[in-house]
Amino acid sequence: MKFLEQLGLKQQNAGASSGLKWYDTTNAGEFHIASPVTGEAIGSVYKASAGDYDRIVDQAGAAFKEWRKVPAPLRGEVVRQIGMALREKKAALGSLVSYEMGKSLQEGLGEVQEMIDICDFAVGQSRQLYGLSMHSERPNHRMYEQYHPLGVVSIITAFNFPVAVWAWNAMISAVCGNANIWKPSPKVPLTAIACQHIIKDVLKDNDVPEGVFSLIIGDNDVVGERMLNDKRIPLVSFTGSIRVGRHVGEVVARRFGKTILELGGNNAIILTPNADLKLAIPAVVFGAVGTAGQRCTTTRRLIVHEDIFDKVRESLLNAYKTIRIGTPLDEDNHVGPLIDTHAVAQYKKALETAAESGGEVICGGEVLSGKGYESGCYVTPALVEASNDMDIVQAETFAPILYLLKYRGDVEDAIDVQNAVAQGLSSAIFTTHIGEAEAFLSSQGSDCGIANVNIGTSGAEIGGAFGGEKETGGGRESGSDAWKAYMRRQTNTINYGKDLPLAQGIKFDI
Repeated sequence: MKFLEQLGLKQQNAGASSGLKWYDTTNAGEFHIASPVTGEAIGSVYKASAGDYDRIVDQAGAAFKEWRKVPAPLRGEVVRQIGMALREKKAALGSLVSYEMGKSLQEGLGEVQEMIDICDFAVGQSRQLYGLSMHSERPNHRMYEQYHPLGVVSIITAFNFPVAVWAWNAMISAVCGNANIWKPSPKVPLTAIACQHIIKDVLKDNDVPEGVFSLIIGDNDVVGERMLNDKRIPLVSFTGSIRVGRHVGEVVARRFGKTILELGGNNAIILTPNADLKLAIPAVVFGAVGTAGQRCTTTRRLIVHEDIFDKVRESLLNAYKTIRIGTPLDEDNHVGPLIDTHAVAQYKKALETAAESGGEVICGGEVLSGKGYESGCYVTPALVEASNDMDIVQAETFAPILYLLKYRGDVEDAIDVQNAVAQGLSSAIFTTHIGEAEAFLSSQGSDCGIANVNIGTSGAEIGGAFGGEKETGGGRESGSDAWKAYMRRQTNTINYGKDLPLAQGIKFDI
C-alpha cells in the first residue's frame, strides 16, 4: 500500500517515541497487525518495555517544565503547524485509518478532518484561556481566578477512532501547557506511529521540548496499569469500555488523580407520530450502521410510536436492502468490517441472546464469507424487534445491531424508555412538534450529554463539548470549555490597601 510508505511505516516499527526520537527496544515482544479489510498482515510494532515507560514519563515531566513557560499563543502556533502537516497527509492517513481499523474511506478521511478542525479550534483557544474576576467583600482587595497547566497528561484511546480522540485531547491539552503521552489501542497502533512521523518536523522546527508529544505502545501490565497508578501523571483521559473505565476511575481516584472518561453509549432515537421520516430514516440508518456500529455514538435503540411503527419498520427493511458491504477503501460501499473476529463473535452472541429473550431478528444477522470477505470480519447489519427491558438491549454491543422498540402514549413515555438504561451519551428525537422537541431538551427530557433534534446520534462537531452522563463516564472533550479539564483552577486575592480586614467581618487584633 503506497500510503504506508508515505507515512513512514515499515514492516517492523518501534513502539515508543518521545516525539523527536524513537526508542529501540526489541525484546519486549511485538504486536502483529492485520487489516480487518483483507485479513492480510500490515506490519508489526515492538512493544515498549517498563524502562521505556519510565524514560518516556520522566522526559515528559522535564518537557512540561519548559513548555509551560512558552506563551500560550506560541503553543497555539505549534498546533497550527501540526494542523497544516495533517492537511498535507490527510489522504494517506485517512486511507490508513480505513485500512487498519475498517471504517469507510469517507469516515477515515472525516476522522483526519476532525484532527485538523480541532487544531484550528485549539489555536483560537490558546488566546482564550480565560478566568473571571470577582468583587471582594473586603475594601481595597481584588479577587480573580486563573488556570494553570496540570503537568503530564496520559491519553488512552480506543480502536474505533484511532487518531481523532488523541487529537481532541492532545491539541487542547498542549495549548494549555501540558506534556502529553499517548497510549493507543494495540489493535490499531500503526495510525498512532504515523501521527508521530507527521508531527516530528513541526516539533523539531519549533524547538518544542522533547516529550511534549510522546507515544508509548505496550501491554497493559507494562504500560496501562503503570499510567493509572503513576503519581507523576495528574490526569488520565481514557476512552473505552465501561468495564475498563470503571477500573480506570477507581485506580486514579485512589491516588487523587483526575480523569476524563469517555465510555459506552446505548444511544436512542425517538420517532414520534410527528416525525419527518424523510429526514429520520437516513439518519437512523447511518447512525446504526456507520463504522459498522463501532461508534460510542452509534444508534442502538429506535423508539417508535405505535401509530407509525409498521411504516418505519417497512422503510428500514427497504433501506437496509440497499446497504453495500465490502472493502471500505471502495467509496461505493457503505459498511466495512468489524475490527476483528472477536467482535464478530460478540455480534453473533448478542443476536442469539436477543432471540432467546423473545426478540425477533427481522433483517441481517449473517457473517459473510467468500471473495472480498476473506478476513471473516464482515457481517450484515441487523434489525431486531425487542423490548427495552431485555438484558441485551440494556447492554452495548459494539456492532451494527439496531433494536426496534415500540412505545404508546405521549413523548414523555418515549423519553422514559430512552432514559431507562445505564448509559447516557447521545440521544435524538425526530419531530416537527415544537412542544415535543422542547420537552426532550428540558430538564425532564433526555438525560444524555448529547441531545439532538431532527439529526441523528452520530457525527458530533468538535465545537461542542463531547461526553456523557451516568455510566458513560461524565467527562468532556473537544470544544466549548472542555479545555478547563486539562488545567488547575486557582483563586487569587490581592490586598492593595494598608489594612488587613478579614472576610465575614471576623476580628483578630494582636
